[in-house]
This record gives sequence, structure tokens and C-alpha cells, in this order.
Amino acid sequence: MAAPVLQQLCDWINDSQIGTRIRESDNLFSAIETVHVLGITLMAGTIALADLRLLGLALKEVPASEVVNPLVRLTWLGFAVMLASGALLFWAEAAMLYGNAAFRLKLLLLALAAANAWIFHATTYRRVSQWETAARTPPCARAAALCSLALWSAVIVCGRAIAYQPHH
Repeated sequence: MAAPVLQQLCDWINDSQIGTRIRESDNLFSAIETVHVLGITLMAGTIALADLRLLGLALKEVPASEVVNPLVRLTWLGFAVMLASGALLFWAEAAMLYGNAAFRLKLLLLALAAANAWIFHATTYRRVSQWETAARTPPCARAAALCSLALWSAVIVCGRAIAYQPHH
């Protein structure tokens, strides 16, 4: 029963004046998509830098908090740009995206990436002062970084795959 209601909601969003304007504009969809990619680039770039530090593959001589803390604001900025532009892109193609397997997988991976970040910051990173200058970060920090890199890479791949999925 939820699926038909969700499909109807997606159809309504898709057929709205805003969705139609974005979709039928000569340049608006492409401009929003460009902003979306730039937001992803900012967010994923800052996350990758922090994760590489946690893995001990970059900036090993710099305490972890001195790498992570300054990047948080930029990460959130990239995320906000990605979220807002992604919502507009969804608005323009909601009916098609409802049945798109790559889109559904992307949403699942986004949720898992957010959960991974929340768990890391709520647990391991709270004790960063105890381990940030150690030769190796704790295994749970390295595991969170590996998961983060894998999840965000998969989100980006799924985002690209959306365009190549059959339209229903």
C-alpha cells in the first residue's frame, strides 16, 4: 500500500510547476547538476582528506583533530549544496527516479555513510585527544575511515549510474 502512495507522491512532485520548469528548461537542469557535482566534490574531498589522515596515508605528522576539525565546516557546506541541488534534481525527475535501482541504492548508501560518520563522531572521535598523535590511529578509527571512503565512493558511482538505468 505504501508503494502506490509513494509513487503518486513522486508523480505529483514530478508534475509540479517547479519540477516541469527545471526538467523542460534549456539550461536549468544542467546548471543544477553542475552545482550538485561541485557540492559533492567539496564534501567528498574534505571527507577523503580526513579519512586518509585517519588511515595514516596522508598528513601523518599532523594531529588528527588539526586535520578533521577545520574540514568539518567545509564538509557541511558541500553536503548542504549537494542536498539542496539533489532535491531540485529529484523534483525534476521524481517519477523516473522512483523506480530507478541506482537511485534507491544511492539513498541507502547515503544513509549508511551518515550513520558511519555519526557513530564515529559519537564514539571514537570523542576520545581523539588520547590517540591523535599516536603512530597508528585506533582500529575503529581506521575501520570508520575505510567504510567512509567505500560508502562515499559508492554513492558517487550510483549517482552516475542513475542516468544509465532504464526509465520505467
